[in-house]
Amino acid sequence: MNEQQYKRPESILIVVYTQAEEVLVLRRNYPDYFWQSVAGSLEWDETPLAAAQRELREETGLVDTSDLIDCHFSNRFLIYPLWRHRYAPGTVSNVEHVFKLQISAPCEILLDPKEHSEYQWLSKLDALRRVASHTNRDAIKELVRAT
Repeated sequence: MNEQQYKRPESILIVVYTQAEEVLVLRRNYPDYFWQSVAGSLEWDETPLAAAQRELREETGLVDTSDLIDCHFSNRFLIYPLWRHRYAPGTVSNVEHVFKLQISAPCEILLDPKEHSEYQWLSKLDALRRVASHTNRDAIKELVRAT
């Protein structure tokens, strides 16, 4: 198999929040059922920004990405052994590029039912309690601030 037949070990995380610090969280479908911000893997021919724009459209229906901000930092985390078969042999970690998008107020989200079963707009504190990953919690803590 060539490298492009495997999943790219690089992803994006986008914290979507309002001026009132309400944070969008999405609930993953089977087999995970965990809550997260908008996230997804980069295709082999994508930049992190292009992947972030694509994932926003696919996972939320949000098409205006003009206020999307590349936070210019990334996280590296271990890929769970359960999912390593998706990656090239020997790949054990993933690089996650972090973005943020502030919107004026909560809006209707158009979920992709293949990926997510529900969404909620939560206070910053409730979002911190709800999301599963530590990198997601860290991003919410760092990025969601009153302006």
